[in-house]
Amino acid sequence: MMNLMHWRMLVAIADAGNITRAAEHVGMTQSGASQALALLEDMLGVQLFVRENRQTLPTAVGAQVIEQARVMLLALETIRATTDVARDIQRGTIRLASFPMVLATFLPPLLRQFKQLYPGIQVVALEVSDNEVEALLSAGLVDLGVVLNPPPERNAGLLGRDTWVAVLPIAHPLARRPHEHGLMLAELVEQPFVLATGGCSVNARSLAADAGLALLDVRVEVREWGSAFTLVRENVGVTLVPEMTLPTHRKGLRVLPLAVPVHREFALVATPLREPTAAVQALLAMLHPAAL
Repeated sequence: MMNLMHWRMLVAIADAGNITRAAEHVGMTQSGASQALALLEDMLGVQLFVRENRQTLPTAVGAQVIEQARVMLLALETIRATTDVARDIQRGTIRLASFPMVLATFLPPLLRQFKQLYPGIQVVALEVSDNEVEALLSAGLVDLGVVLNPPPERNAGLLGRDTWVAVLPIAHPLARRPHEHGLMLAELVEQPFVLATGGCSVNARSLAADAGLALLDVRVEVREWGSAFTLVRENVGVTLVPEMTLPTHRKGLRVLPLAVPVHREFALVATPLREPTAAVQALLAMLHPAAL
């Protein structure tokens, strides 16, 4: 019966050109190696080597068999290397902090796929505000956190992208603007405003500040996007919200894009206080495999 030792011995003979040296290399006796070669030749029904001038040289068919044996042994080593790496991430826990919107939209399909690939790893998701995400990451209390618009140096794994849109009462003068023209941020912030934050520090006020503008007349500030839409319907003011927060039923509302689009990106970043574990690297690799 042929086994891996026979194939290793076969390649060793080809490399050493001598059965004695090959036997030493694979940890066999010279007689044992000779018997193993004879068994291989008998089972395959072909002569693999010839002896010439104290050398053991492959025949034509032997060279072909040796080449395939090398491929087989290399494949085995690759399998072992793969399983060695996988063994390091078969168990463990990842603590992940996210604000509610991303936790309810972008993360579930990613975490389902991750659970399928790595069933032994538990992901514990914490629902917090975006400011709390940064605090937890800075303190090393979580392994990963969802952040908004991370700079390139944070080596983030992109989860998704969203666009800010203006929402106005249907009877508002600006609501007559053609959709393709959109609204300038400067003219929107001059209107009576319903400021919706969604519990995030990135909102209409911060976007205006980034553009060198300011909200001139904030009538009310709310945390929930749904509350903002109700107030806009009641003609309290206009608002600026992420497109993905828009309600399915928009009766009484007019939604317009900004003439100069403003986007926000959601991404996963690791805590800077320690090197990512193998499990964390595996999750990030699902978002940007070329970078890891």
